[in-house]
Amino acid sequence: MNHLECSLTGERFPADRAWNLSPAGRPLLARYDLRPDTMPRVRIRDREPNLWRYREVLPPCEPLTLGEGLTPLHWTPRLGPRWYVKDEGVNPSASFKARGMAVAVAVARHLGLRKLAAPSAGNAAGALAAYAAKAGLEAFVFMPADTPRAFVVECRNHGARVELVDGLITDCGAIVAARKEAEGWFDVSTLKEPYRLEGKKTMAYELVEDLGRVPDAIVYPTGGGTGLIGMWKAFAEMEALGWIGPERPKMISVQAEGCAPMARAFGRGERFAKEFPNARTVASGLRVPKAVGDFLILDAVRSSEGTARTVTDDAMIAAAKEMSRLTGVFACPEGGATLACARDLAEEGFLKPDDLVVLFNTGSGVKYLEALA
Repeated sequence: MNHLECSLTGERFPADRAWNLSPAGRPLLARYDLRPDTMPRVRIRDREPNLWRYREVLPPCEPLTLGEGLTPLHWTPRLGPRWYVKDEGVNPSASFKARGMAVAVAVARHLGLRKLAAPSAGNAAGALAAYAAKAGLEAFVFMPADTPRAFVVECRNHGARVELVDGLITDCGAIVAARKEAEGWFDVSTLKEPYRLEGKKTMAYELVEDLGRVPDAIVYPTGGGTGLIGMWKAFAEMEALGWIGPERPKMISVQAEGCAPMARAFGRGERFAKEFPNARTVASGLRVPKAVGDFLILDAVRSSEGTARTVTDDAMIAAAKEMSRLTGVFACPEGGATLACARDLAEEGFLKPDDLVVLFNTGSGVKYLEALA
């Protein structure tokens, strides 16, 4: 790892201190010196079964692990002929957020930070609480008052300080921003520090390892969008490493009809997304009315010749139940959203019958019993 770089201006910063956003108010991206001999695929075959197997493309620090990563990629012919489900619900804390927090908390510990805070729709809070407990750090989480109870119980059992807020995740984020200096917290909000993205990008490395190629399309449920941005970054890294060529999957962003800032901006041809008013959806992970990485999401979607779509809450819940019934994966509403979206795109001809398509189930349905019952 060489340095951190502002995702908008390209300005560089040293990586030996804790950073939040760049002076331009945009996410910082970790940059590495990558060559074909940096991390040959043959070298990692027998490494540990967690995301730290990709250590050459992760920040230098002592690994912190609960066994995150290397999640199963299920071939699901009952959904589509060449469709796969990447099941992130089997991660520690039962969601893909474990990947990001494993790396972010490891770096925080390496840099001597002691108190970490974040707003969350649920899964990020659970992951922060778990990894802070593992690292011996303090966690402070802020969640909307109507967050499913499973997340609240999970965080408190890990020893995190939990505050429920009347409002949305943006209101929770405003509290963290207003109080962090006085409280001595380091803010690990989505894309407001550089390293959650580094953990999330390992999903793309795993796809190429498992498939032996780049998928034709990735359908991804998008709230803050860290996973989509991270995977797009990882494909560029893998090309530099000689793992793949210039080929890229279509990056398909799916949002809830009741909270769709990316889909709306995509449809309008805008690079930056305005805050979505009166955000509402049963999929708590998709209830993000404004994302700090909006332009990175939209750039990836457009560069890949992908698209950004919406589905209704009813459609995503029905599809989550169908995914569970036909694959054995206990899907969350966000996972259901990917199936509902893929079905729409297949009917339109955007997805072809012979396309190799990966749907992401980002968390376990066990966290969403109220929505799925």
